[in-house]
Amino acid sequence: MNSLWPITLASLAKDIRLEWRSKDALNSMLFFSLLVVVIFSFSFDPTAEESREIAGGLVWVAFLFSAIVALNQTWARELRNQVLDAYRVSPAPANALFLSKALGNFILVMLLEAVMAPLFMVFYNLRVLGTAWELIPVCVLGTWALVASGTFFAAMSIRTRMREVMLPLILFPLSIPAIQSMVEATRIILSGDGNPRFWIVLLLTYDVVFTTACLALFETVLQAE
Repeated sequence: MNSLWPITLASLAKDIRLEWRSKDALNSMLFFSLLVVVIFSFSFDPTAEESREIAGGLVWVAFLFSAIVALNQTWARELRNQVLDAYRVSPAPANALFLSKALGNFILVMLLEAVMAPLFMVFYNLRVLGTAWELIPVCVLGTWALVASGTFFAAMSIRTRMREVMLPLILFPLSIPAIQSMVEATRIILSGDGNPRFWIVLLLTYDVVFTTACLALFETVLQAE
């Protein structure tokens, strides 16, 4: 346990340096999410009230599909360079590798959201009628829900021939409770119609359950052939 966080932070720093040099995942995510937002803005011409009702669904769908780009690349670099094989025979805790990958994806997706959320507000002429600061826990908890489970399932599918297809097939159905919570909480906050506390608590519960399950099972996934 004493070596868990030092190894996690060292692996996370390595991943951030590699991504900063290449910017492969970040550029792909930004381009894809921008494309989705622009296409949606041309496809729909909603009123201000309608925008607040559908914006939660549109923005989280855009972030979800963009996150898949990063999640698919999470383990590919490690597989190409035989890092996973080396990690399997090392005494380092398996959960350190999982946490570093999940935290790295969390940072990437949060950067994406920080850039795209203002653009989304401009494209759809949105104005928050509820308590704006409540969007922060929704974004943080929702992003972690996507990347924690996504990182785990990406590790499960990395050795399959069609891993780019397998990941969304596994992740999307199991993410429905989290996605519904994110969409409903965002809609309530944007429209000022009600209290999003129930959906935020549900999202937190999802995070706790899935994070615990992923940490408990990741060593088995890592050692699997």
